[in-house]
Amino acid sequence: MRDPYTVLGVSKTASADDIKKAYRRLAKKLHPDQNRSDPKAQDKFAEINQAYEILGDEKKRPQFDRGEIDAEGKPRGFEGFHPGAGARRGAGQGGGPGGAQYYEYEFGGAGGARPGAGFDPSDLFGDIFGGGRRGGGQAFRRGEDINAVVTVSLPDAVQGGQVRVSLPTGRMLDVKIPAGIDAGQQIRLKGQGGPAPFGGTAGDILLTVQIAPHPLFKLHGRDIRLELPLTLYEAVLGGKVEAPTLTGAVEINVPPYTNSGRTMRLRGKGLPENGGKPAGDLLVVIKIVLPEKADTELENLMRKLQAEKPYKPRNGLL
Repeated sequence: MRDPYTVLGVSKTASADDIKKAYRRLAKKLHPDQNRSDPKAQDKFAEINQAYEILGDEKKRPQFDRGEIDAEGKPRGFEGFHPGAGARRGAGQGGGPGGAQYYEYEFGGAGGARPGAGFDPSDLFGDIFGGGRRGGGQAFRRGEDINAVVTVSLPDAVQGGQVRVSLPTGRMLDVKIPAGIDAGQQIRLKGQGGPAPFGGTAGDILLTVQIAPHPLFKLHGRDIRLELPLTLYEAVLGGKVEAPTLTGAVEINVPPYTNSGRTMRLRGKGLPENGGKPAGDLLVVIKIVLPEKADTELENLMRKLQAEKPYKPRNGLL
């Protein structure tokens, strides 16, 4: 273990506040969660913790300065020293070279602090990494949850799929989208959020789902709406007409004399059941479309209808 003053980059005359500031700065810089590509990050982080255990403790620091303990906080052996109050004989006393006696110094009572009863550097992690619980030399705290938005296509919302998400942390993840997901629903990615200080559990990522607009289909709650164009003769005569859905084309029966705006409901063709929410429907809204080019025969037919069989669809409006 190197000299703790060297490890923290402070002088032997540094104040307690200067030592604390130096430790905080290095803890942020060298924390393993911030240096995952460095195989020695854990060792570096342990070294600054050990150094601060010595220099950050008002009793251990003077003991180190007087040479009573080493850089790891272990008592040094003293030749010719006899145990008194605050010291106890080690298992190998009297067995040292030249008849020297070795003692394990017990830091307790007024003379110092036993391991675990002195300064606990984990107390500072609440300030450095946003809080934690004290006790037992640990500051285990759950990392922060991160909120993000993921935009999925309407077909993926209906059938399920996988999308690549760019996270606020800069990472890219492939996220599975369950079939039938709603706009505004959240997907929780456990352990993918903010790192936890001092070995705690990482936070989660909460992805709020947005569903991208579709050129044909519009989402209304869990129902999907489609405008279906019909020719004039299909609307008048009726019959079977092919209509698209997000899971493939289907045939629908159009009754004779179907007007524009009439809505036909295809059960279960909207968002599928998900999380106890029932499946939605496909709402097919009829839209009558005339030929794009002028047609003299059609015009003559309409004039004959106008003259011989007029009708008034706007009755009651004016």
